[in-house]
Amino acid sequence: MSWKIKNYLQELRAQEEGAAVYPPGLRHPVAFVYPNLYHLGMSNLGMHILYQMINARGDSACERFFLPERRLIEEHVKSKTPLLSVETGKPLADFAVIFVMLSFEMDYDNLLTVLDLGNIKLRATERNAREPLVIIGGPCATFNPEPLAAVADAFVIGEGEDTVQRILDVVYAASSKAERLTQLAQLPGVYVPSFYEAQYDEDGSFARLAVREGCTAPTTIKRQWVREIDSYPHTTAIMSSGTEFEDMYIVEVARGCGRHCRFCMAGYCFRKPRPRQLERIIADIEQRPARTKKVGLMGAAVSDHPQMAELTAYLAANNIQFSVASMRADMLTPQIAQALYASGQRTMTVAPEAGSERLRAAINKGITEEHVSRAISIAAEAGMRHIKLYYMIGLPGEEDVDIEETVQMILRMRAEMDAVGSKGELIISVNGFVPKPWTPYQWAPLCNVRTLKKRFKMLTDGLKKTKHVKLITESLKETVIQSVLARGDRRLGELLIEAHESGQNLKGVLKQHGLDAEELAERELALDAPLPWQHLDMGVTVDYLRLELERSEQGKFTPMCFDNCKRCGVCREA
Repeated sequence: MSWKIKNYLQELRAQEEGAAVYPPGLRHPVAFVYPNLYHLGMSNLGMHILYQMINARGDSACERFFLPERRLIEEHVKSKTPLLSVETGKPLADFAVIFVMLSFEMDYDNLLTVLDLGNIKLRATERNAREPLVIIGGPCATFNPEPLAAVADAFVIGEGEDTVQRILDVVYAASSKAERLTQLAQLPGVYVPSFYEAQYDEDGSFARLAVREGCTAPTTIKRQWVREIDSYPHTTAIMSSGTEFEDMYIVEVARGCGRHCRFCMAGYCFRKPRPRQLERIIADIEQRPARTKKVGLMGAAVSDHPQMAELTAYLAANNIQFSVASMRADMLTPQIAQALYASGQRTMTVAPEAGSERLRAAINKGITEEHVSRAISIAAEAGMRHIKLYYMIGLPGEEDVDIEETVQMILRMRAEMDAVGSKGELIISVNGFVPKPWTPYQWAPLCNVRTLKKRFKMLTDGLKKTKHVKLITESLKETVIQSVLARGDRRLGELLIEAHESGQNLKGVLKQHGLDAEELAERELALDAPLPWQHLDMGVTVDYLRLELERSEQGKFTPMCFDNCKRCGVCREA
């Protein structure tokens, strides 16, 4: 073993509190991989939740693995040291089951790197009966697992709290790998890709995913989601000073979002919205470790919690510093802003997403420029100097005039800051829109790259002479690849593996096979075309997604989720 790697793992363990290490032989070792750097992976609350639940079984010991930093990857290769767990230094290949949390498309290649470093064969068909099961979950696995179908033995579709427990029961009870896969395929929310065959039309278009002859598996895999959210742990399990949020105790206050923003995968794949009980949240906070510097309130729509005012009042009254990732502009109140300022927050973040009223109506954002302006005033009055606004460009139906209106809106917001005495930075973060499966825009194309470049330049030129406005933009190369992967099929997955094994980038390998990444990303899919992810059931009906696409084109507003609503399909079986 490399002493550099050994020292690195010792340093990680030394800065942690709450990690569980059990005597060897007493429990089944379970590997948990987050295919990105430690400081990002340890900020993922889903990993903390499942870590607690796996260990709480009493028969399992969860051990974590992360993508090493570049210098350590080189050291692994140079020293021939396999990827080792944080907890005990056990090699990844020595585990019977490997769970993977996959949150972002750009982590697909990272996962292949992790498996390589762990001496795990990339293709499931090449791993023998004694080698580990690789089971992938998380948002990407839920909305379209197909690009990694060759890699995974199984996917967890939806939320994992119950499904992971059922999987471990099967893994421990079954006598062979073949028996395990057969039984896993019968579990709700588990998709075993080797039991299905992708079929294509003569022109190469995806046609269907059929159950292989001789295999017993459902034709549709239903997304699993937790009904009683307060019955499960929802806080940081391991405190660490080496995370994106240093020594922050993260508490999930709600899950899912009912705002129906038409671009947002999380809003559709994690319905319905479920706020946690205030008493449970406070009880969690009161049990935080002594080293906690700040409490992080986590959720897809934190500001929609019905008792957000009471929660922030409790935190302020008890001098507990806290933060939220962002606030809806129409939900920010002076009381919440003052509590955030008292906790040390100096930047208020809101997400208009689009600069024109027309586009905000199209995406069903539900906030106006007046809401944003008022939020800026409230934040300034509370003492917060800086404002951060999130926008997207390339949304379906966008025109140059919408970018011009975005520039003018930003300038008005800067003027509003000046008028209320806020001399801090106005930070503008702009990303290209990426069409995602299981949203009304799943059929939409990525905006033409030349057009995106032109519109990014319109933003830059329109803002460059204005003081105290900072523009941050995402790499368009990444936007294109993310779009290709998000809607890819099994054939793309094979090219992803080829790119990894040959040391090339995916765009280059696509070109070698006569494919153009930009053309793939910019495809508009027919509304009646078979889709690679149609064997999954998110609860949301395809007819509802089509209706929402139509309402988007008409600029019609869709109200947020409410009790006894049956519109989208999720709550019909709740």
